[in-house]
Amino acid sequence: MTLQRIAYPSPNYSGRGGATVRLIVLHTAEGSRTAASLGAYFSDPTVQASSHVGIDDQAGVIGEYVLAEQWKSWTQADFNPVCVSAELCGFAAWTAADWAAHDAMVTNAGLWVGEEAARFGIPLVVLTALQAQSGEAGVCQHIDLGPAGGGHVDCDYGTGNFPIARVIEIAGGSDAPPVPAPGPPATGAPPFPGTLLVNVTSGHGTATWQGRMRDRGWAIAVDDVYGPQSESVCRQFQAEKGLQPVDGIVGPITWDAAWTAPIT
Repeated sequence: MTLQRIAYPSPNYSGRGGATVRLIVLHTAEGSRTAASLGAYFSDPTVQASSHVGIDDQAGVIGEYVLAEQWKSWTQADFNPVCVSAELCGFAAWTAADWAAHDAMVTNAGLWVGEEAARFGIPLVVLTALQAQSGEAGVCQHIDLGPAGGGHVDCDYGTGNFPIARVIEIAGGSDAPPVPAPGPPATGAPPFPGTLLVNVTSGHGTATWQGRMRDRGWAIAVDDVYGPQSESVCRQFQAEKGLQPVDGIVGPITWDAAWTAPIT
């Protein structure tokens, strides 16, 4: 499915200065609930802000504000030259249930990410904050850009409530490079390392668990650091498999399920 893009041209843009686009960045608008109203806001030159697109609950339709790929939007400070950006018409304070209630918005975001990944040759991988800030290419949230990106906390204050794994899954179904297919489950889990994996843990089997989740088809970096991305994947996995509590902590039950639960 190709998104319909309705133009709401903004005067708030400038050239990239020869920079190569390497980041697809997701934001929350924190006010406007439709792409049209956000377009009206960005049309004011005194605002001195913009984004490439706005995404609301209208299935298959998004607003487009900065209309040419060689132009940067003004929404993530020092990172503007290397980013293409989308404002979701929601709020960073939304819970996972809130996002689930806005499936059309999440689906539109996934389709947009897929189209931009194909356009710019960006891999469909979710970056950690360190990766996003240190030159790697992929998909991230505004919060991952840190102070140099404006110091914002969207899409979810780093809580893992925003379903970025779902966005990547949908993006992989577009014309963009696909997310690797899940591998077959192993017959049994390796011994639990004895240390709970919580934010932020390094070592203690973290890379082993991350690698297993990647093999199951989740978009996760195998960096041996259990940070916000790992916690988000863990929460979604626990919810999907009915594991309790859904707390984003890898204990013995969640560890074992990574190897023994059916891949769905």
